[in-house]
Amino acid sequence: GFWAGYQIPAWLELQSSVELVALYNREIGKARQYADQFAVPNVYDDADHLLEDHAHQLDFIDIITDVHTHPLFTFKGAEMGLAVITQKPMAPDLKTAKKMVEFCNTKNVKFFVHENFRWQAPLQKLKELIGQNKIGKPFKCRLSFLTAFPVFDNQPALRELDDMIIADLGSHTFDIARFLFGEVAHVYCQVNSITPGIKGEDVANALLTHVNGVQSFVEMSFATRHGSDAFPQTLAFVEGSEGSILLNKDYSITVISAMGMEQMEAPPLLYNWASPDYAVVHSSIVDCNRNILNDLLGKGKADTTGEDNYKTMQLVYAAYESARSNKVVFIKEMN
Repeated sequence: GFWAGYQIPAWLELQSSVELVALYNREIGKARQYADQFAVPNVYDDADHLLEDHAHQLDFIDIITDVHTHPLFTFKGAEMGLAVITQKPMAPDLKTAKKMVEFCNTKNVKFFVHENFRWQAPLQKLKELIGQNKIGKPFKCRLSFLTAFPVFDNQPALRELDDMIIADLGSHTFDIARFLFGEVAHVYCQVNSITPGIKGEDVANALLTHVNGVQSFVEMSFATRHGSDAFPQTLAFVEGSEGSILLNKDYSITVISAMGMEQMEAPPLLYNWASPDYAVVHSSIVDCNRNILNDLLGKGKADTTGEDNYKTMQLVYAAYESARSNKVVFIKEMN
């Protein structure tokens, strides 16, 4: 599908340490198309055949399919003793996500979720600035992903999801909030459906209260038309006891404190295979892959393990429960 065409070349940026030996797609023609494009020696339209074929030795599988097939392929890979990476969201519901984490633990295999937004260059820089105590103690943050970019053209499957923007985009933005300020105690969320012909919500506003007291307001929309669309960048405004940090469009960052105003930029590294429309995201795929690869090579623990991403999944489904009940939902009550 759409993302496989970027996930694959992102792995090839790390080809001194990793080799792509096989591709599976239920339509063999699509597998062959990518295999020809990226010089992959083996193609399959049967996932079991790929996993059981001893013509090549597998160390891990990377699942770049729709969310409803993530559990199936995760269980298959773990059963074979292989490390597993899956795209976000991890699973179509919280109960299944928990089973996936537990199954991989039972089989003693490593399990990762390819959550790349926290690896975007401007967000990494924002985290660095907060850690440097540039603005004192943070107490409030606004994260904004507001766009009218035609996401349904590139990913038509989103139209058919009953749970849409929180599951698809909230799994990114809630993870950013956790990345910046740690775990969340409770959440309150409201949603709306604006775009004609979709099943789920395409607008969501959530207030997260972190365990450390920081309040993060996360606003998401695929229906917002304005004159300064920053797609696919997540914008941020962080307030602290001694100042504030503004992450604005085009990767510009403004730090305001008693010392005055400091301006800088944190653009992504550009790759020739990346789409200009998705540059900041596509660059972060490489960094996310590198972080996971280092874990597989025994060089450190990856950020986005299954156990860690399950906490983001808890936020996603707490937000849905809050929107349905119009009540604050406490994360410790989520299963």
